[in-house]
Amino acid sequence: MKPAAKRTLQASVGASAAALLLSYVPKFEGVVLRGYKDPIGIVTACAGHTKTAVLGRPYSPEECSALLDIDLVEHADGVLACTPGLKGQTYRLAAATSFAFNVGVAAYCKSSMARKFNVGDYAGACAEFSRWVYAGGRQLPGLVKRRETERAMCEGRIS
Repeated sequence: MKPAAKRTLQASVGASAAALLLSYVPKFEGVVLRGYKDPIGIVTACAGHTKTAVLGRPYSPEECSALLDIDLVEHADGVLACTPGLKGQTYRLAAATSFAFNVGVAAYCKSSMARKFNVGDYAGACAEFSRWVYAGGRQLPGLVKRRETERAMCEGRIS
């Protein structure tokens, strides 16, 4: 990982939240060193990178690390733009950023989860993770596990 990119992620979310994101997001997403289609047909590469992923293209571990840093900063900045009260809330911010990385910043910002964070209903916001376990109209076991972990992180039960 490039040190400058890591500093940028740390600057966006803080060192502890950055460490959580860099630890958990690749586990949730899996790391595939080529472009492939995810379970709902979106061309993806590395650890969930979609923006410039090319189907079948090989990626080096270094490229994947750099793409993850860039993607996490972009998603963290989006989360903080619509839920500014999460700044400095390590576990909630990491959970919300992981969630937004998966569903997209726009979906996160329009969600009841974000609305609940914005009014200080943290317990209610954290409970919302459990509702987001469907993709392409079907419940996916990987999303169930991911949301359980994100909810536990949001509630401060994971570090």
